Amino acid sequence: MTDFTGLGVSEGRVEILKAMGIVKPTPVQEETIPVVKAGHDVISQAQTGTGKTLAFVLPMLDKIRTDVPQVQGLILTPTRELAIQITGEIKKLLKREDGIKVLAVYGGQDVEAQLHKLKGDMHLIVATPGRLLDHLRRETISLDGVKMLVLDEADQMLHMGFLKEVEEILRQTPYKKQAMLFSATMPPVIRELAGRILRNPQHITVKAERITVKDIRQWVVETTDRNKQTTLVQLLEETQPYLSIIFCRTKRRANTLNVALQEMGYASDELHGDLSQAKREQVMKRFRDAKLQLLVATDVAARGLDVEGVTHVFNYDVPLDVESYIHRIGRTGRAGEKGLAITLIAPKDRREFGDIENGIQMAMERRSPEGAPLDGGSLQGPRSSGGYGRPGSEHRPRGEGARTSSARGGSRGGSAGGGGSSGRQGRRGASEAQAGRGSRSGGGAKGERFERGGGPGYGAAKAKAPRGDRSAEPKSGGFGSGRAASPKGGQKSGPRSAPGFGGGGKFGAGGSGPKRGPTGGRGGRGAQRGR
Repeated sequence: MTDFTGLGVSEGRVEILKAMGIVKPTPVQEETIPVVKAGHDVISQAQTGTGKTLAFVLPMLDKIRTDVPQVQGLILTPTRELAIQITGEIKKLLKREDGIKVLAVYGGQDVEAQLHKLKGDMHLIVATPGRLLDHLRRETISLDGVKMLVLDEADQMLHMGFLKEVEEILRQTPYKKQAMLFSATMPPVIRELAGRILRNPQHITVKAERITVKDIRQWVVETTDRNKQTTLVQLLEETQPYLSIIFCRTKRRANTLNVALQEMGYASDELHGDLSQAKREQVMKRFRDAKLQLLVATDVAARGLDVEGVTHVFNYDVPLDVESYIHRIGRTGRAGEKGLAITLIAPKDRREFGDIENGIQMAMERRSPEGAPLDGGSLQGPRSSGGYGRPGSEHRPRGEGARTSSARGGSRGGSAGGGGSSGRQGRRGASEAQAGRGSRSGGGAKGERFERGGGPGYGAAKAKAPRGDRSAEPKSGGFGSGRAASPKGGQKSGPRSAPGFGGGGKFGAGGSGPKRGPTGGRGGRGAQRGR
């Protein structure tokens, strides 16, 4: 493999790359950089995560003339997040003596602040179509000097309905320019657009690597649209994520689900296109700092997200295509850590998800709502692999208002501290309804003691009931089972409890519910039940 020097990248930038730990170019960089440096137009089919950003940024930086006070390079992206990410990568590659000025232009920013920055000479602009078009109409940005144009993630841009905006922007650029189009997919509309803006382009295709199950375990759980939210909550209770991204197809569904999760007491927030940039950055900071456990996001808003420690990805809605599926589950299982990707499918989704399985050439592990594999295979859940808690972490994320007891409510029975009566407990306010749970002191005292790897609402320790009183202990059951057991010779203490995911040994190893051990793994508590 050729190194960056062999590709014609300047020595100064090669040294910066080495300092960043980047020594060898990726396949898309190796094929694209020489073509761009030679001045050819490019149409490249490459997935997110292949290194395509450096493939066009490195040669662009070497071609910018700082003595010309004009915008010479324009990079169009579908989302604010991607614009910010690309701008950040560019700034890492710049030295002070380069004199190259780069600016990100996107919605959600203060317009006056952007106008102030634009008073200086900008050489390179990274922008979303809507905000850039706004500046063009205000005549606060001129594209008359553009010599290099990049359309990044063009398929997403068109999927979001930006075709007219893109075409209007292109009409305000010079006819003679070098144009590059990067897209994960090549539907007819993309090829048509490429035919109009590219001149004798060089075609570059980088095959996506097949997803492996080495670090990402993939499940399919069949449910119904009506029960999807309940199923998700049961899965959250069973799998105990450290950090999790939950993908929805629309902003409305993301908002509705996030509100429901917050009302249940989860440390959750949403990420979609209706948020201001300040709110987006606030949400992402809380998620990266592990102050949130769950991030409910749309595909577009989560484009390019790279957060360390994401242990679980939930596809609340089935992705539109193979590329979206690959992008979604790629948010977990990073840096050699284990990850779990779970897709919820309703009967109407089976054919669509079958196309995704065909596209990645593998069949997912299917789970029934009772927690058993549909193929009758091994009943091994995440507990058997030691759990998904973050290594070295004492506690899970703790957001304001996060739960101090399990959302499963009555599925674990009633008061563990000496109750005698148990019954159906609502998920909201479960900590008040179950006096003593979360405390090791027994006797009905309420407390908040989280075991190693535990945290608010997921992994909280349960109180021991006094000896001889096991009325609050549920029988082992499966996904949604768990009638409270009564002492010998006594009456049953209450009706069937609310559905719970972690029945004894049904969905994973262990007894009647998950329990965190000192290394973050889970073990059943069945061995404790006679002590």
